[in-house]
Order: sequence, then structure tokens, then C-alpha cells
Amino acid sequence: MKLPGAKRLGDDRRPLGTLRCWRHSDIGPARGIVVTPALKEWSAAVHALLDGRQTVLLRKGGIGEKRFEVAAHEFLLFPTVAHSHAERVRPEHRDLLGPAAADSTDECVLLRAAAKVVAALPVNRPEGLDAIEDLHIWTAESVRADRLDFRPKHKLAVLVVSAIPLAEPVRLARRPEYGGCTSWVQLPVTPTLAAPVHDEAALAEVAARVREAVG
Repeated sequence: MKLPGAKRLGDDRRPLGTLRCWRHSDIGPARGIVVTPALKEWSAAVHALLDGRQTVLLRKGGIGEKRFEVAAHEFLLFPTVAHSHAERVRPEHRDLLGPAAADSTDECVLLRAAAKVVAALPVNRPEGLDAIEDLHIWTAESVRADRLDFRPKHKLAVLVVSAIPLAEPVRLARRPEYGGCTSWVQLPVTPTLAAPVHDEAALAEVAARVREAVG
């Protein structure tokens, strides 16, 4: 669901080829750049957040983690891609898959967005997830298989987030430490941010909906 007044990313998307693939030697701590936390998220979801179609993230933590923890309340979004993502996205949102795939390659990742946590809510009533389906792009089957049934002893969390485009996308060379089944990575960039996609009032309404549905 696109909230009223949502900003479209649209023509702001710069072709991948116009951006240099920055390496740590260019922008790393040795040059005085402070690292910034980044949350790994499927690239299609990053595009959906920026397009105003999505306002929540569903998280349970990676295989290498005991549980998901909100390590930072403001962070970059690190795009990830897998071939299986296509079947996990509802048909009306599959137009995002093509542009999203180019943001995460074997050589580079393209950072487009940051996010700020508005609310972090545990899913105490999983049966209520259907009521907030319009707040994300995933199929009901994907939510169950990839979130609820994955590590069932751990509680699923819904993060209501404010998506914030970067003023200029940042293309980073992929490094070994960015891999692995963990939720968070540290990146040697402190990019300038543009205006948020949604205003605070709209996101407060989303948080109230989520709390009523699954809290």
C-alpha cells in the first residue's frame, strides 16, 4: 500500500554504470570516515520502501544469530538478492525485481536508502499478520515459510520504519565481511540523506495498525 503523499523514487534512480565502485582504501577509516551500521534487507524491499509501497520490515535474525536485535535505530539498508525472491513477492510488486537485482552483484552493492525505526513490535498474534499484508510486498506463503516457520522458537518482530533516500546513491565494492548469515554489517560511509518518504503522522498510524493486529 502506498500511503497518501508518499514520495516516489522514480527518476532519481541513477544507472549503476554512472557510479564508481568505492573501496575501503578510498573511503575507509584511514581517511577519517566513521563506519555506519547497515541492516541487510532484500533489495526489492528497499525499492518498495523508497517507492512508498512498504513501511514495515519483518525480522527474526540470521542463522548466525541467537535472535534479531535492533542494533541501531538509524541505519543504512544493505541490499541483498536471491533468485528465489521473485516467487516470494506478490505479483503486483514484481516490477521492482528487475531494478532491484542490479543493486547487489558479485562485485558491488548500491546503497540507496537509510531507515529509522519508528516502532519495533513483537508478533504475539501471528494470525494478525494478514491484516497488515498491504504494508509490505511479500506473499503470505513467504511470510510463513521465511519468517514464522523459520526458527519457530524465536518471536518474529515487525519494524515500522521511516525510509530515507540517500541524496546520492553510494556504490561499494563487496567485501568478505559483508557476507554470512547475519543481519548487520558496518559500512565505511556516512552519506547525506534526502527527505523521508513518509511523514511522522502517517507512520504513527502504521505503528498503531501493526500494534492492534499482532501486538
